[in-house]
Amino acid sequence: APIGPPGISTSQGSHGVARADTLDVTIASTTGSRPRDGGAMAVSVDTVRNVAAPIVSAAKLDLEDVTVDRVGRRDKVCVIVDADGGVDLDLIAKVSGDISTALDGEPQIEDAPFVLEVTSPGVDRPLTEARHWRRAHDRLVVVDMTDGRTVKGRVVSSDDRSATVAVSGEMQQIPYDDVSKAVVEVEFDRKKDT
Repeated sequence: APIGPPGISTSQGSHGVARADTLDVTIASTTGSRPRDGGAMAVSVDTVRNVAAPIVSAAKLDLEDVTVDRVGRRDKVCVIVDADGGVDLDLIAKVSGDISTALDGEPQIEDAPFVLEVTSPGVDRPLTEARHWRRAHDRLVVVDMTDGRTVKGRVVSSDDRSATVAVSGEMQQIPYDDVSKAVVEVEFDRKKDT
């Protein structure tokens, strides 16, 4: 039985809920049919990562993260993917179906019930990789530096080692090694000159 209201059906026949907006795209599908006793998770992050990585790569996406959490009697498996230019709902649906089919055939998972969610990262994802900074080009960011300072500005450019951020009209080089935390700040009413 599906979790939540019926939404998108992938070609493998799994049912789920889809949400698309400017921040993220999610496809959830239910797999596994027999309830299991006990509270231990039967689905491991390593197994999911090993199964999902080649599928995500073949779709020309980046595998950002895999999490497994216990939700009632099922495991919630979340696979977070991204790409330059974002990801669209059709591609997420295809990747979700492919991962679901591959996981169903994994002997380590056997018949453990789980909910698979394939999603793009939300806007609140920390900027931890050079590609995250590249994708945040022209976005407002808040950066906590390792020296205790906080820098707020717009990403002008980035490379493999640092980003250039416009702070009050001045360009500031931010080496990634000097960042303790950085996130994109949501702008609801961006003025063109900032």
